[in-house]
Formats: sequence, structure tokens, C-alpha cells
Amino acid sequence: MARPGSGLLLPGNGLGYPPQNLARVVVWEWLNEHGRWRPYSAAVCHHIENVLKGDARGTVVLGQVDAQLSSYIIDLQSMHQFRQDTGTMRPVQRNFYEPSSAPGKGVVWEWENDNGSWTPYDMEICVTIQNAYEKQHPWLDLTSLGFCYLIDFNSMCQTNRQSQRKRRLRRRMDLAYPLIMGSIPKSQSWPVGASSGQPCSCQQCILVNSTRAASNAILASQRRKLYAGTAGNPGATGTLAVVRQSNTFAGTSLWSPTSASSGPNNINMSMGGGQAKAEQVPLPLSSANFPCSPMMPSLSSAHGHHALTINGQNNLNRPGTQRISMGTSRGAIPPGVPALPVKNLTGSGPVHPALAGMTGILMCAAGLPVCLTRAPKPILHPPPINKSDMKPVQGINGMRRKTKKKHLRRGKNPEDVVRRYTEKIKVVPDEDCTICMERLVMSSGYEGILQHKGIKPELVGKLGKCGHMYHLLCLVAMYNNGNKDGSLQCPTCKTIYGEKTGTQPPGKMEYHVIPHCLPGYPDSKTVRIVYDIPAGIQTNEHPNPGKKFSARGFPRHCYLPDNEKGRKVLKLLITAWDRRLIFTIGTSSTTGESDTVVWNEIHHKTEFGSNLTGHGYPDPNYLDNVLTELSAQGVGEDNLKD
Repeated sequence: MARPGSGLLLPGNGLGYPPQNLARVVVWEWLNEHGRWRPYSAAVCHHIENVLKGDARGTVVLGQVDAQLSSYIIDLQSMHQFRQDTGTMRPVQRNFYEPSSAPGKGVVWEWENDNGSWTPYDMEICVTIQNAYEKQHPWLDLTSLGFCYLIDFNSMCQTNRQSQRKRRLRRRMDLAYPLIMGSIPKSQSWPVGASSGQPCSCQQCILVNSTRAASNAILASQRRKLYAGTAGNPGATGTLAVVRQSNTFAGTSLWSPTSASSGPNNINMSMGGGQAKAEQVPLPLSSANFPCSPMMPSLSSAHGHHALTINGQNNLNRPGTQRISMGTSRGAIPPGVPALPVKNLTGSGPVHPALAGMTGILMCAAGLPVCLTRAPKPILHPPPINKSDMKPVQGINGMRRKTKKKHLRRGKNPEDVVRRYTEKIKVVPDEDCTICMERLVMSSGYEGILQHKGIKPELVGKLGKCGHMYHLLCLVAMYNNGNKDGSLQCPTCKTIYGEKTGTQPPGKMEYHVIPHCLPGYPDSKTVRIVYDIPAGIQTNEHPNPGKKFSARGFPRHCYLPDNEKGRKVLKLLITAWDRRLIFTIGTSSTTGESDTVVWNEIHHKTEFGSNLTGHGYPDPNYLDNVLTELSAQGVGEDNLKD
């Protein structure tokens, strides 16, 4: 059934919040590797709140309520999630929403991922989608939130506006998130300071104490200018900056939806002279707004209400959701006043978010325009390229490789492989076998466990190239526990005997030259490598035979300079691909997902025009480093063919 009404384009202003004396819905969230705050389920949030009531500095064991989170705990003191099996730590936060919003009603919006399972949207996106759904809008554009997606409620699908790819979405009912009454407690977005009533020694309190006198002087001076300007002209409008910061930064709601009435005694806020209709807040900037400091300068007036709205670190940390209440015309900024940017509010740079937020407040009070910006985004891909502009790589035949079937065959006799690369030792030294940790003069530790004709437990062999010695039965056991591809690798020095192959799933590798330069290589074009591996079923050589494996982020684009050394690396990468050494199936070190395709210790450059993640250019040592990594996999320059 078609939904009436027009579609919804999201406005640029932030979401409003109720006054402090109303109920609020609590949603706990964790920060993923892409800088997005991901919500925990309602059941987990109820569990965290119950623990929080008993001990605000305690530890929450998430596995007690969700078996899939058995390896995770939350430390309420430091506000971090800790994964016990990998040691990965991620920040968490406690966010608040209206009871009438999606989390208050138990509504969850989800999209279908490549694996066929359902992934919930970020809570802020979920709230926005639910609002549009309840208003019976036929569609919703998420562009203003930083996503190039169009939500169609009639077909219940999400469309990527760039690739035109469609995914199904669904709305389901779940447990409502926990509800709290009264004022929002102090923020726990960072470690809690001392509760003795004195300022603690955290960065925020040090900053507050060191700038209190300056801020008082600036605010007093600003008020005098405003009153002087409005005394002669009661209808004049003063200009003060409005910076939206977050409720998680302040720990309490700093505004009311009730707007001050228009009149000669009211001062409307604007940035750079442009009018901005922000929420009018007759609230002082007091110690309640900051979790650690008991004292802060207040902003009050006997002549009217000053609107200082703060809503932000949370929004500033989220891509596409920065909010600055300012006029659209920056040309109205008085000449001679510098626009001073405050950057890196995501915490990735040298400026701490608390320092940046305080700087923004003081600059606004001084009447200076503030430019709050996110950290620069990595340039992952080159400009669009026509297919006719993609050229073959000099000295390399073809532009595509597929996994060769000969490398999928196994079944070499273990005894024959061991004998091929070792020679028997008549005089055995009195030292340890580093495989079984028994003395070489004694029998192998695998005696009674493995039995092979012609290989006795006391026989010792020396590897031909490196000369390291082991029990022959131990080498057989090591071979049986490996890939069984006819190669051996010395466990002591990692020297490879034979041709080592991996367990990379079937896929294809493409490579061609594109007419663009990499940073650091202005005189060379670029070799682009495209890997594509589909999801599938694990085989006997993989960790969980018969179980599905996922393949995230494919096709993956990688880049090399089109020069002599870059082409040498490409040739060796092709050899490594043929030997199935580029990828393997395991656990992702970034997402923690198991049974997925991951890189296999041969680093690639996936960032085309920047090096913000460490996976891009310029990197003068990369080509030498990757040659070393390839050599460690048995793919050296002796494998190059003229």
C-alpha cells in the first residue's frame, strides 16, 4: 500500500530533547573502527543499568545476558569495552533519547547484509527512520546524516544513491530500552573524577580551572558590548556564537524546547552575523554542565535571555552529523576577524575533544567564528576511470588471474616429503628437539601417538639448507598438522623447503595501469590490483569445515607505483596469489568476526590518495617491506621469470 505524503529530506539542525524533569530512554553504545557509535541491544542495556545502580565504578560482564558477547566486559570506571580473548578496547557511552522515540517503543530498524543476516542501524539513524515512518513519508533521504542512501518505505528497501545497489530493510519489535526519571546524571563519557567536591586532576578540570578567569572577563566584556548596543536601539539584535555540543559531553540536557518570546529584551543568537534559529535556553552555564568541575562561569542577564545551546561531542564524532547553528552566509563575518578552526574532534589527532570543546566555547564567547571540523577522511579510490583508460602492465601477460585448480590438490606422502628435505644424522648432539621439546638423544615425544613405516621414533634428521635438527617423526607430525602441500618450513628459522601454498578460498585477481599518480610517485602512473573473493563454504583445510565463511569488503582495491620495483612486487604478488597466500580464513583483527576472509601477512596499500590509516602513500619503505614479507612466504626474487 502506497504511503501518502511527500518524502523527507532531513534538516541540518540536531534532534531536540525534553526538559530535565521528564523521563529519558537510556541507550548504551560502543565506538567501532569506523568512528560510528553502535547500540547494544535493549536486554544488554537493561543489564548495564542494573549493574550501574549497584556500583557506578564496577564491571559489567556482557556474557551474562547475551551468549554472543561472552568474551566482552565493560569497565564503568574507564567507560571502555574490553574483549578478553584479543585484548581489544573500545570506548562506550551512555546516550539518552525521548521515550516516544524508537528505542523507547522497542522498535528496531535493520538492513540485510551480504551474509543474509540482519544488522541494526545506528540508533540515531533508527530514530530518524522511525520518525519518518510514523509520519507516513513514502521515502527518506539520509544524505544529511552522512549516508548516500534512500529509504523506500513502500518497497522496504535501502538504495545506495551512488551504486544503485538495493538492500532489504525491516522493522521489528523488541524489548524497550531502559527508562530513567528526573535529571540526567553526570556524564560518564570518560573516567569519573574524585567526588570530594574539589576539582579533579583530569584534563577537563585543569582546562576549566586555568581558563575560568579569562572566560569570566570575556563574558563580562561581551555582555557590556551587547547591552551598550541594544540600549540605543531596543530592536537591535546582538550577535553571539552558538556552538552545538553534546549531551554526553555535558552529562545533562542544557536546553529546553520552550522558546523565549520575541521582544526587545531578548537576544537572538547567530554566527558571523547570520541569523540562526536555535533553541532558546534560559539556563545558566553552571557546574552541573560539566562532570568534574564544581564551578563554571554563568551566563545571565537582567535584561533578557541569552541562548547558549550545547549539544555535541557525540554528534561531532559521528560522520555527517556535525551540528553548528550558524547563518548560511559566512560573508557576514566582520572583516579582520579570523576564522580559527578547531579540528580533530574525533580524538584521532593531537587535540583532545574536551580541549577542543572548551576552546570552541571560549572563542564563541569572544565573538570569534568557530570552524568545528572532523578529521580528514582517507582518499581510498582514484577519480572515475573509463575502461578504455585501463592498460595492461608492462612485462606482464594478461590482466586477470583465477585460483588454479592444481593448487587445490593435496595428498603428498608425509614420509616422502620429510625424507626429501632432510638427511639422517649418525652422531646425534645432546640438545632439544624444538618440536616435541625432548632431547634429540631420546625418542620423539610423538612415540606411541604417530606410527609411520620406516620412520622410527629415535631417528634424527637435519634440514638441508639451514641445518637445524629434529626427530623425523616430529617433522612428520608437523607436516600432518599443516597444509600438506609438499613443502616444509623450519620451525626455528622459518626457511621454506619446496613450494609453500596457503588456504585462500577461490576468487580472482585483476591488475591494470590507471592514468593517475600516487603520492610520492609523481612521475609514475599507478598499478591497481582488484581482489574479489565471494563468500562460500569452508573445506577440510579451513578452521571449520562445512561452515559458511563471509567475505567482507570485496572487491578490495590495492595500489602500486607503475615503476620497475612496483612491477617486480606485482609479479611476486601474482605468484603469491597463484599459491593461495594472499588471503586466508580466520578472525578479523578489526571487527572480531570469525570465519571470514582476512589478509595473510602480506601487507597491501588500500588507500589511494592519502595515508591517514597507514595503508596508503607516501611510504618510501613499503616496497622493500612487502618484498621481505613475500620472501618470508617463500616468494622471493628467484621466482621471477624473465
